[in-house]
Amino acid sequence: MNWSFFHKLGSPKWFYDISGRWLPWVAIAAAALLAVGTVWGLFFAPMDYQQGNSFRIIYIHVPAAFVAQSCYVMLAVAGVVGLVWRMKLADVALKCAAPIGAWMTFVALITGSIWGKPTWGTYWEWDARLTSMLILLFLYFGIIALGQAISSRDTSAKATAVLAIVGVVNIPIIKYSVEWWNTLHQPATFKVTEKPAMPIEMWFPLLLMVLGFYALFTVSLLMRMRVETLRREGKTRWAREALEKLA
Repeated sequence: MNWSFFHKLGSPKWFYDISGRWLPWVAIAAAALLAVGTVWGLFFAPMDYQQGNSFRIIYIHVPAAFVAQSCYVMLAVAGVVGLVWRMKLADVALKCAAPIGAWMTFVALITGSIWGKPTWGTYWEWDARLTSMLILLFLYFGIIALGQAISSRDTSAKATAVLAIVGVVNIPIIKYSVEWWNTLHQPATFKVTEKPAMPIEMWFPLLLMVLGFYALFTVSLLMRMRVETLRREGKTRWAREALEKLA
């Protein structure tokens, strides 16, 4: 296995340079995917025979929930990398991704509540899926608060990494909660390894929205990491030169 890419991530300058090349292309992909997916899903996808037009909120709810969970897994991986290999960018990624994950979790919870009223007759129910998603939001808040409460950068990085790793046990609970317990939440409508449970004209715009949300997450993360990298490396020559170009 070629580990050169992994080792290059240990260089803040290399990350800043390569992310600057990727960012415009990922941003274009995000804009195109979200535009096409939104228009297709909201205006051209057929109405659901049971839920009517209220089902269309899945084009926001499902992608947000996907990204919220994936982001936390990424935090746990960054935590392991930071603790084991002491890689600077791992802590940067963890710090910068946590607020994005928190927002995605919040969006998933809000849209799920809006969807739940006409579907279940209530905005909120303390079932396994909803409760575990709320716990995910609190875990994000905990990581953000812990990182801000500790003044020492090294101690803060270690503490947030440990919390991210411990909290990742909640992700399989979220995923399999509808199978393990009796819950109001319906089973997954979007599975990569199985045939879609909905017509292709409803499923395909959902796929575009999921990809668009991941691209949007990537854009947001790269932008935040670039700013944080410059802030931390401000005394180095390359960072000063980069700041001069921005000015």
